[in-house]
Order: sequence, then C-alpha cells, then structure tokens
Amino acid sequence: MSAGVRALTRRVLNRTLLERQLLTRRVSRTPREAIEHLVAMQAQVPNGPYVGLWARLENFRRDDLTSLLEGRDVVHATMLRGTQHLARGEDFGWLRATVATLVRSALAQPYYAAQIEGIDPDELGRAGRGMLTGRTLQRRELGDLLVHRFPGRSPGRLAEAFELLEALVHPPPHPIWGGWGHRRGTPVALADEWLSRPIADASQPETMVLRYLAAFGPASVMDVQAWSGMTRLREIVEGQRPRLRVFRDEQGAELFDLPDAPLGEPDAPAPVRFLPAFDNAVLGHRDRTRVISEENRRRIAPRASAGVPLFLVDGFVEGSWSLTRDQLRMAPFRPLTDAETAAVRDEATHLARFVAPDGTEPAIIMT
Repeated sequence: MSAGVRALTRRVLNRTLLERQLLTRRVSRTPREAIEHLVAMQAQVPNGPYVGLWARLENFRRDDLTSLLEGRDVVHATMLRGTQHLARGEDFGWLRATVATLVRSALAQPYYAAQIEGIDPDELGRAGRGMLTGRTLQRRELGDLLVHRFPGRSPGRLAEAFELLEALVHPPPHPIWGGWGHRRGTPVALADEWLSRPIADASQPETMVLRYLAAFGPASVMDVQAWSGMTRLREIVEGQRPRLRVFRDEQGAELFDLPDAPLGEPDAPAPVRFLPAFDNAVLGHRDRTRVISEENRRRIAPRASAGVPLFLVDGFVEGSWSLTRDQLRMAPFRPLTDAETAAVRDEATHLARFVAPDGTEPAIIMT
C-alpha cells in the first residue's frame, strides 16, 4: 500500500456510515428511494423494515411501505446472505441472479440434504414452477403439493428447497405488510410472473459492489463479502480499482470507496436511533467496530441469531430494546449520562407512537 494512502479513524468511518445509511438525520426521500439507496433492506423479522425506514425517513407511515409492496414496486424475497430482504422490483432481477449460486448452495446443508437426497434439482424446479404458475400459494400449500410428487419427504423442506432453486417473492397478504405481530405463514409466487419481467440471465457483481459502496463505503473486500454472503470478490473489486478511491483503516486494512462519495466529519453530532434486528447499518461489514464495539458485539452474540433490536448513542450501539404489546423496554450496555438517558427516552417515545398509532402506546421502561 502506498505511504500516501489516507488513514481513516473509526469515528470518521462511523460518521460516514451514519450518513450513507441515512441515520444522521431523517431525510425527505421516499421509502422506494431509501430502499434503492440501501440496495436491499433486511426483512427477516416481521415489521423490521417498517422500523428501519421510520428511523431514516421524515414523516414515514406504515402504509407508505405497504402500498409499495402491494403495488409491486418493492418485493420481499430471499437475496443477500441467503436471507430475506426487501428490494426494488427493478433491482431484484439482477440482485437475485448475482447471489443465485450462494442461495442454491444452501441445499448442501444437512437441514435440506436429507430431504432432497435422490431428487434431481432440475426436476424439483420444473415441478414447483408448474404448481405455482399463474397463482400464489402459501408455502405450506406448495409443500403439500410437492410431497405428492416426491413422497416420503418433508413438505416444508421441499418448498424451501424449491425456493432456493427458483426466484420467488413473498407477495401480500403477508403479516409483515402492515400487520404488527408475528408471521403466520408465507405466501410465495414466481418472481418473473409477479414482476412481469424475467430474472436477469447473468450475474452482475460489479453493479453490486458499486451499489454497496454507495451505501456502506469505504469498505474492504471482506466487508463486501460479509454483507452479500458471496466469496471470491477480490478480483471484482480489483477490476474496479482504477475507478475507486483507496483508504486504509487504523489497523492498515485497505478500504475502497466511490470517487465522489463524501466522508463524514468525526465531530458531527449523531442522534439516538432505534434500529430493528439485523439492520443493514450493523450487519453491513465484516469489521463492525465502526458501529459496535467488540465488547458489545460479544455481549449480543449468543442472541444474535434470533435477532437483537439495538439502539445507537452518539452513533454507536450502546443498548438493546424489545417491544411487547404493553412495553417498550430498553437495556443499555453501559451507564448512560443524564443527557443520553433523556435522548434515549425521547426517541423511545417517538417509536412508541409509531408502533401504536391508535393511541395505545406501550409503557417505556429503562432497565
């Protein structure tokens, strides 16, 4: 690495991430524009995208996202890291094609392998497409049909395996859309039919890398791979090097960024923000110390697989929160100052009003 390459401090990376993730202040973008900028929003947990957009956008209402989903401008489907995300309908085709090999590789896991052993994947794909063509089914309904074609298997595993093979979307009605509770079932439809456009024929990793940097940069190759779930992206990034700026972090790791993307000011103020479980801002890098300390990451690690909603104080994760019908409970990871406590409670009050627009707000409790 050249001695002239600029080193970026952790606070510069933090403030830059907040700006790129629309968390420095609520912005006037539409939900569609925000989802496009973020490339894809994690949607593994019911209602997570609603809280994630509320944290980023001015005057966001739950119906704003629901109408996009009903209008097919935004889709919910399996994408990055083989998990469920929201993306613009126009982006889904190339994004799903880019991560298709990654998604399909999950079939080798014991969770699926025992149930599809001896089944030709192409045959499973053809059978599933025939059953879904022209209609939407609950995933369990699709599984029941598939098990008649492939007896002696688990209906649920067959349906999930088919979704790894073929690009599907989860259309409304779905409890995540506008409902506020737990998922009771997942409807599935063929993505090309739902969107009235074919899925892209070819992977577009160059596009994915550049879009990622716009929302998450500066970042290392390992960061891009951690966010996307893909491997062997070094060659893709190297191919873009002449068009990118190169920095390094405090440990000397090489970071890449778009040439005209601004960096954050280390002393810029950062508001308290409540983030849903698996939010992009926290999961977008392999080295997450720009937003959460190693100590706090280890603190939540035993619960992370189930999803941990978190809140930011001065731009960094300093606590978790949970919501029930009656309570919005916050658990700071360290003693907060009086000013920090007041700011956290104030933002929690706004969140309580958002999740309970009918006026039955949950009690706010700091543990």
